[in-house]
Amino acid sequence: MKANKTNQERYEAGIDTLQTMVGDHGVSMIKQIGEFFPDFGHTLVAFGFGDLYSRDILDLKQREMITITSLITQGATEQLPFHLHAGLNVGLKPEEILEIILHCGGYAGFPKACGALDVARKVFMERGIEHTNK
Repeated sequence: MKANKTNQERYEAGIDTLQTMVGDHGVSMIKQIGEFFPDFGHTLVAFGFGDLYSRDILDLKQREMITITSLITQGATEQLPFHLHAGLNVGLKPEEILEIILHCGGYAGFPKACGALDVARKVFMERGIEHTNK
């Protein structure tokens, strides 16, 4: 990652990373935030995805594992569908997502893990994923 990027370069790197993670639909969702509040949308893309997600040391799958875990521990289930879709898109297996949720139950509490499990169930249904970890 090049140091001292311009704001525009950071934003473009963020859009490229988002495209890889969530495709056109996800990029469009993020751009809608920018239409409502341009400064927030720009910061979200440039910092969140241009600065953080596009760094070299961790790959996108590892970053999504961290993000999903963080969202579960915060109880931030409203952001979870976006990141579960992104995680699946960058190589997370459904079984890995379920294991993350189970592991978070022990550290963040079962109410938060149950909320995350419900979100995962809905995302899996949307994508036609039948989990075989029964």
